[in-house]
Amino acid sequence: MSTTTEQQAPTEPKRRRGFSFPSAVTTLGIVTVLVWIAAIFIPSGRYTHDDQGAPIPGSFENIPSPLDAWGRVQELILSPVNGLYGIVDGDTGFVNTENVGWMFGSIGVVMFIMALGAFISVSFSTRSLEVAVSRLGDRLQSRGWLLIVVIMVLFSLLGSTMGFSVETFGFYPLLIPLFLALGYDRMVTAATIILGALTGSMASTVNPFSIGVASGEAGVSIGDGIVLRVVLWVVLTTMAVLFVLRYAAKVRRDASASVVGFVEPDEGEDADAPPPVAPGTKLTRTQVWVLVITAFTFALMVFSVVPWSSIFGGASVDPEDALLHAASVEPYWFELGWWFPQLTMLFIVAALVVGVVARMGEGKIVSLIGRGAADMIGPAIVILLARGVSVIMTNTDTIDTVLHAMENIVSGASAAMFAMLVTIVNIPLAFLIPSSSGHATLAMPLLAPLGNFAGVSPSLVITAFQMGHGWMLLFAPTNAVVVGGLAIARVGYDKYLKFIWPLLAANLVVVLVIVGVAAAAG
Repeated sequence: MSTTTEQQAPTEPKRRRGFSFPSAVTTLGIVTVLVWIAAIFIPSGRYTHDDQGAPIPGSFENIPSPLDAWGRVQELILSPVNGLYGIVDGDTGFVNTENVGWMFGSIGVVMFIMALGAFISVSFSTRSLEVAVSRLGDRLQSRGWLLIVVIMVLFSLLGSTMGFSVETFGFYPLLIPLFLALGYDRMVTAATIILGALTGSMASTVNPFSIGVASGEAGVSIGDGIVLRVVLWVVLTTMAVLFVLRYAAKVRRDASASVVGFVEPDEGEDADAPPPVAPGTKLTRTQVWVLVITAFTFALMVFSVVPWSSIFGGASVDPEDALLHAASVEPYWFELGWWFPQLTMLFIVAALVVGVVARMGEGKIVSLIGRGAADMIGPAIVILLARGVSVIMTNTDTIDTVLHAMENIVSGASAAMFAMLVTIVNIPLAFLIPSSSGHATLAMPLLAPLGNFAGVSPSLVITAFQMGHGWMLLFAPTNAVVVGGLAIARVGYDKYLKFIWPLLAANLVVVLVIVGVAAAAG
């Protein structure tokens, strides 16, 4: 008997659309709107400032809002533009693109990372780094953990002594392929760079652009309190290194343990990308020269921005000079004193040199430079949006109101409680003012005198302030080092938060205990 069975095509189960965390650009857009709404309800206020621009304790008074309803709407609309090239008026402090004053926007950082993208595009087209990474990965094999330790400790040391942070953008294209070759994911790269540099900045010891500025405002030497800060640097750096090593080892053992996965999120990449480097491939003479140029360029970048005279001379930095990343003391003869304009051209010139050495034609060099700069548009938008948040708080005259609330919270507390409160109250302010020098200029003239009444030394107040500021910058969406770095590494901000929250909790507990005990012990 023959029967015909009708085969029904299997029906695909309906996919449930779960929540997808927005991109970094959307996240910062939401943050911008929320801060703008908050600024509507926060009363405007202003301190009287001294000749150095520091607020005078007890001088706060509420003022009428400097903006009408339409002016507030304009602030929201123009915040990305002001975040890119807004200029601060020297008399009013208002940020606008038509002012005469000093640059508030992040155009310098944007130009720097676009130039970096140009250099990456030209140098990577020679495949010199791919071959070098392949050979280095073969040699390191099971010792990848050592590379993580060395990089994190080095970046932490640089962050602690000179505020090394935005300079880390250049290291992502170097380290991502290396860590992937060693069996790690992109989160390991991002965490190694971000936590290395920002943990060091959090535990600054002689950083002239945070501890130096704060010491100048508090009227003490940059070396006061350095023993406690060194202890905190050792403890916090050790915690960060062990935290990353634990995750890296877990990911290498089991790829499914990765928070971000190993699937490359490069949907827009060229379909005709070159094949992977074959095992045992040797570097050509041209590729060796490209690596030499690359190493020299990055070494010169680090050397050129270090304020050697301030670090070894133990001097503070005037707030105005911090805007230009320049120390207020006489520089040593060998210091270059470069900052974003010079660093931008360093990478452009290096890209041209690589193109000439690799015998590329003029057309190819120009095309690669344009492509590389375009690849950095996404991170650039993230950075200018983050800066735009600070513009809104500045132009609505609400930052001083937040400062006044801080002043009221810490007044009258015991020594130990005061030190811990100084750490806590500076956390939200760091969200609004990611610049450590700008934050110190505003907060320290108020907190240092209050510390005297609570029996807490100015040096400990500085340390507590720096801990709160640095802790927030480890994950603040307004910190260009975090959101820009994650954008370059193509790691979602939500994934980063999921990864880092246990370390954040542990750091906060350790910091509060140490500063509290130090204050109680006198």
